[in-house]
This record gives sequence, structure tokens and C-alpha cells, in this order.
Amino acid sequence: MARKRFHEDDEAEVDMTPMLDIVFIMLIFFIVTTSFVKEAGFDINKPQAAQASKKPSANIFIAVDKHGRIHMEKRVVDIKRVRANVERMLAESPEAAVMIMGDIDAKHGVIIKVMDQVKAAGIDKLMVNAEGE
Repeated sequence: MARKRFHEDDEAEVDMTPMLDIVFIMLIFFIVTTSFVKEAGFDINKPQAAQASKKPSANIFIAVDKHGRIHMEKRVVDIKRVRANVERMLAESPEAAVMIMGDIDAKHGVIIKVMDQVKAAGIDKLMVNAEGE
């Protein structure tokens, strides 16, 4: 059996094409699966979170400002009307989720009351956003 000997001027080359294909496919996957959420037209001062995690996008946004006012659909809503508004929105899109965004200076009691009203309306998917992004 004869062995093949390598000459010094022969170089081993790595074919980068499969790796580049995989990277390109992963890039396309991440671009397609990224969700773009347009938040309500109300600016709140969000607190910074040390261990923040991303949540899926929500369809119904409720914001609580530092004065305790509740904002839904770009208007101020009384706490007693939150449940009716959520029920109406839920009738329009049954798979909707609710995201409650609270200002860093908002009172926790108001946010808890909003959460109770949302749960009473029959929402299973409730997200509370108190992280600074």
C-alpha cells in the first residue's frame, strides 16, 4: 500500500460556503420571527429592571400614569369602565392578550385594581410591563 504524501506547498482549505448558508438562513429566520409592537400613544416613565425578559406581543394596551390615570385606546378611562372596555375588545378579537404598562411612580394599588378588572373580564393572557426598555 502506497501512502500519499503531502507536499509543503499543498494547503488544506476549509469550505466556508455551508457555514455562510446557515448564517444567512438564521438571519432570515430572526428577521421574520421578530415582532414589531406599536405601543399606545402615551409616554410613561418605565422603571429599570435588573432581570428583564421579553414577553409576546399584546393586543390590548392599558397604561397607568404616575397620577393614577388609566389610559386605553388613547383616552383616559375610569377604573369602573376598564372591564367593559376589555370585554368589548375581547369580543372583537377573542385571542387578544392584555398588556398593562405602569409608570415607575404609579401606585401599585391602581395597577392591582386594573389587573382585577381585566381578570374579571375573562382575560387569561395578562402581561404587566414594569421594565425599562
